[in-house]
Amino acid sequence: MIARKNIILFDDGQVDHLLPLTYTRPACELRVGILTIAEKWENYLDGMVSYITKEYLSSKFPIKITDDNLFINGRLLPNEKMVRLIRNLGLNEAILYQDELVAARMDRKKLNRIIDEDDPGQLNGTDITTLEGVVDFIHRPNDIFQKNDQEIRKDFELVTAGRKSQIIPREVSTKGFKIFVEPGAEIDLCRLNSSTGPIYIGKDAKILDASVIRGPFALCEGAVVKMSAKIYGATTVGPYSKVGGEIKNVVIQANSNKSHDGYLGNAVLGEWCNLGADTNSSNLKNNYAEVKIWDYLHQKFSPTGSQFCGLIMGDHSKCGINTMFNTGTVVGVSCNIYGSGFPRTFIPSFSWGGASGYMTYRLDKAFETMEKVYERKAINFTQDDKNILEKIFNDSAEYRSWEK
Repeated sequence: MIARKNIILFDDGQVDHLLPLTYTRPACELRVGILTIAEKWENYLDGMVSYITKEYLSSKFPIKITDDNLFINGRLLPNEKMVRLIRNLGLNEAILYQDELVAARMDRKKLNRIIDEDDPGQLNGTDITTLEGVVDFIHRPNDIFQKNDQEIRKDFELVTAGRKSQIIPREVSTKGFKIFVEPGAEIDLCRLNSSTGPIYIGKDAKILDASVIRGPFALCEGAVVKMSAKIYGATTVGPYSKVGGEIKNVVIQANSNKSHDGYLGNAVLGEWCNLGADTNSSNLKNNYAEVKIWDYLHQKFSPTGSQFCGLIMGDHSKCGINTMFNTGTVVGVSCNIYGSGFPRTFIPSFSWGGASGYMTYRLDKAFETMEKVYERKAINFTQDDKNILEKIFNDSAEYRSWEK
């Protein structure tokens, strides 16, 4: 039996551009398309992933080093050209882009030197800066939904190659031929239109009556589309999440709910989020201007390069019924937003309140809620989880101006 490749995905100095989504995970654990970036690399390279990430995340996301390691930037999206270059690497050879290390194949000694001394030493590097269509990074949270169309299409071909879909029930109305249904999925009376892009329905997922869905669309394992939902591409509903109402170009990581009526467009939700009934999020400014969102790395609102950007929400955050989010709102980790009016467009982690003002969501109270939420899905809320969230609570205090 041929051993699977040892893949180490590393976070670089740009990973904070992806906050608040990378507060709780390495960049490679972000879902873009059907799969997370880590899952993509495991599939393309027939390997097993481990991580080099921030110290406070490393207990939950550890590293494994062997005598032969593929070392790849965790923000890098794989494609056939890049995979071919990485497969052809010799031992202690590297791929560079704009003088930065993108990927390398290294032995144990060389890799330990990088980790211990932040110095790759003598690596033979091939610079691919001038090659087109090879390097594709996610830089900021809005890249996740903006690249979701291409990633659903690529992932669909990857995960369905050589496989046969389950039979689609006769009462389901379909258009187009790129619909793949995994075992255990349930599809009630609905309309699936794959003429605009593929539709993937994961294991044990459910689509309830009268839903209308246009591809590209991915419904991951155990996820649910509730009755009469209207979903436009390019949308991904992550594992064990629930969606309803009107959705367009949204990526939900996992275990999050937007179950009720209300509009969400050009958005990313982390894990364990919940949007109350009739929550609406603007994704286009009234003057059609380019949207700016909070950039943690530069400590200011920075342009997205797009007219369309809705809500970016970190893990464990929630909002009450009838909440209204303005264009380009960034909500941190473990926030509880409620009340009338538009809340501010940057809401720090562990905030409790809304347009009328905020207080701090106490860590012990946040843990009580999280334990109950995890228990509902038979998942352990571990000490690693608590340590990560305590670190986020302390690090994000600088943004909670009312504490000063």
